[in-house]
Amino acid sequence: MLQLHSKKMIGRPLKKLLLILLLTPLTFASTDVVVSIVPQKIFVEKIGGDKVTVTVMVEAGSSPHTYTPKPSQMKKLSQAKLYLGIGVEFEEVWLGKFANQNKNLLIFDTSLNIQKQTMEGEEHKQCLNLHQHDHDELDPHVWVDPQNVKIIAKNIFDALVTVDANNTEYYKQNYESYLKELDALDEEIKKILKETPKHSTFMVFHPSWGYFAKRYELTQLPVEIEGKAPKMKALVEIIKKAKKANVHAIFTQPEFSDKASQNIARNLKIPVVKASPLAENWAENLKRLAKAIAHKETK
Repeated sequence: MLQLHSKKMIGRPLKKLLLILLLTPLTFASTDVVVSIVPQKIFVEKIGGDKVTVTVMVEAGSSPHTYTPKPSQMKKLSQAKLYLGIGVEFEEVWLGKFANQNKNLLIFDTSLNIQKQTMEGEEHKQCLNLHQHDHDELDPHVWVDPQNVKIIAKNIFDALVTVDANNTEYYKQNYESYLKELDALDEEIKKILKETPKHSTFMVFHPSWGYFAKRYELTQLPVEIEGKAPKMKALVEIIKKAKKANVHAIFTQPEFSDKASQNIARNLKIPVVKASPLAENWAENLKRLAKAIAHKETK
C-alpha cells in the first residue's frame, strides 16, 4: 500500500533536492571558447574535455585569409569567456572588433612562442605584396607540425586555467596526455617517411605545409603565382621542376580552385590529393599527407 508522508518527513530531502538543482548549472557550467579555425577546436577539446564548449569562427571550406563572421557567430562571441587566436590573417581585421563586442572577452594568441618562418617561394611573396600584407610575410600555418601543436597546447592550457582555475588539475591531466598523443603522431609520421629521401619535393597549390616540410626535411613546390593559378608559360616551368624533382602527388585544398593542379597532375600522371590544413580530422590528415609524399596508399 502506498504510504503518505508528512510535510515534516519530506521537508529535509526536498530542501536538499532543491539545493542540488540550484547549484547544478553553476557546478557543471562549461567555459564558452571561440577559436579561429577547425583544428583549434580539436586541440581545445583535447585539453578542455567536457569543461569547454567550443565555437569555430572560420567554417570548413572557407579561407582564414578573407573570412567574415556571420551574425550567429558574433552572437556566440558575445557570450564567450575566451577567444583563442592562432595568427591567421582574418584576425588582424576582426580581433579588435571582437574585443569591442564583448568587453569581458579574454583573447589569447595560441601561436605564442612558436618560431615562425616566412612563406616559401618568391611566388607567394609577390602574392603577399600584391594584397598589401604587412606582417613580414610570416607563414601562419603553424599547426601542421605536431611539435608546434605541443606549444599551442601549452598556450591553451594556460588560457583555460586563467579563466577556470578550479579545474586546473583536470586540464593538466588532459594536457599531459595530449602531449604523449602528439609525440606518438610525430613518431608515426617519421615512420611513414622513413624510406623517403631527405628533401623530397611535393607539390601544393597554396604553400600551407611549410612547417610540416621543415619538420620532416621535405620541400614543398607551390603552384600558385601571386595568389592565382599560373598562366601557360609559368605552368610549363612548374611542370619541368616537378618532373626534375620526381614528385609523386600534388596537394590541393577545398579553399582554392584545383583546375591548374588537375592539369599538372594529368601531365605528370600523378594523383591529386585533397589535403587541407584546416581539415577536421587533423591527425589523420597529416598521416595521409605523409603517405602520399612517401608514395604509399592514401585512401
